[in-house]
Amino acid sequence: MLSVLADRTYRHLFLAQVVALLGTGLATIALGLLAYDLSGERAGLVLGTVFTIKMVAYVGIAPIAGAFANRWPRRPMLISLDLIRAAVALCLPFVSEIWQIYVLIFVLQSASAAFTPTFQATIPDILPEEDRYTRALSLSRLAYDLENIISPTLAAIFLAFVSYQSLFFGTVIGFVGSAMLVVSVLLPSPQETARRGIYDRTTRGMRIYLATPRLRGLLSLNLAAAAAGAMVLVNTVVLVRADLGFGDTQVALALAAFGSGSMLAALILPRLLDNRPDRPVMIGGAAVLVVTLLGLAALTVVNGLGWYPLLAGWLVIGVGYSTVLTPSGRLLKRSAHAEDRPAVYAAQFALSHACWLAAYPLAGWLITEFDAATALLTQALLAAAGMAGGIILWPSDDAGVVEHSHDDLPADHPHVQDGRSHSHPIVIDDYHPHWPRFGESENRRGC
Repeated sequence: MLSVLADRTYRHLFLAQVVALLGTGLATIALGLLAYDLSGERAGLVLGTVFTIKMVAYVGIAPIAGAFANRWPRRPMLISLDLIRAAVALCLPFVSEIWQIYVLIFVLQSASAAFTPTFQATIPDILPEEDRYTRALSLSRLAYDLENIISPTLAAIFLAFVSYQSLFFGTVIGFVGSAMLVVSVLLPSPQETARRGIYDRTTRGMRIYLATPRLRGLLSLNLAAAAAGAMVLVNTVVLVRADLGFGDTQVALALAAFGSGSMLAALILPRLLDNRPDRPVMIGGAAVLVVTLLGLAALTVVNGLGWYPLLAGWLVIGVGYSTVLTPSGRLLKRSAHAEDRPAVYAAQFALSHACWLAAYPLAGWLITEFDAATALLTQALLAAAGMAGGIILWPSDDAGVVEHSHDDLPADHPHVQDGRSHSHPIVIDDYHPHWPRFGESENRRGC
């Protein structure tokens, strides 16, 4: 898996991702402490609002950014967005009012909503080979998991010597470091595309995404991952501290179990995906999530949820979670031409976070208003719905090669030089505005 780091451009981009994530992790911890400083017992409400603002920015800004990402040079764009994030982080230590947190977080997350899909869409242009790209996706997953483990450790060390406000300066260093690493490499220039109106550009990624069966299946599987992930991320502190009566150390250990499971899957997946198609692997990951949540719910009803079953359950959920999410970049790469990838990656970014926007509050409300068993069972059913949607929406014969015809294209058009009726891997574009069925006639209306 580490062999892809031999590519200098990818190595620098990967390191940029790592340092930015570490900085983000420090900011997350510092924000919690800042919220408590400003609002005391209402800190949970403040942080809940912060996470909601984050999701709203992701869902609303990503498609707009994706519409323009292919018209601007990628390196200056990524550098500018990193510097915007650094400037916002630099302001956070001086916040004195809660509303200031909300404004700054919206600006920060809006920049991230533009940065992340553009960054993700650049990687397949650098590593076009399927096997190398798969390994890059696993490394990216590992980076996210390591951030969940390393950032709290660094924060604990720093807080022994400095105030929590100083953690924000670590965030600044992370974003500036990311910008410097991006500066150090040359990135592929966006491919020239046909000029389109603002509406067409803004919605193009969404329309390509929703017109592609495998991506509709991916969206449904994202719901399964969000249902299980929200149960872990939102309710671990309640389960460990309120139900089990343990302390902060055990909360960290439970979250580390989830991260360890995710890391384990990320290490195994490259070899697994070399020999197996994405669909059964990802659906299998969703099934792991459903079965584990149902098992924990049943155990909670019968005997109560003990410490070791919780650790084991969170570890297995981490495996299923990463198994669902890690291959998604491969599907996006196969489902869009290079010029459309930023928009399609932005659509995935927005739609997947829309799933989280639904799953986060549901998980918190269920355990607050009812109990752990109800929360586990309901999130299991939501994950099962996501898995069922993936099975139904994503055809099992997803080879991508479809026989179809273009009766309205002239005979000398380059696309039909081998005949109006032909077969090739389908990608939604101007010549294929919808997914054809066998023998179906296509038209050229823009998608």
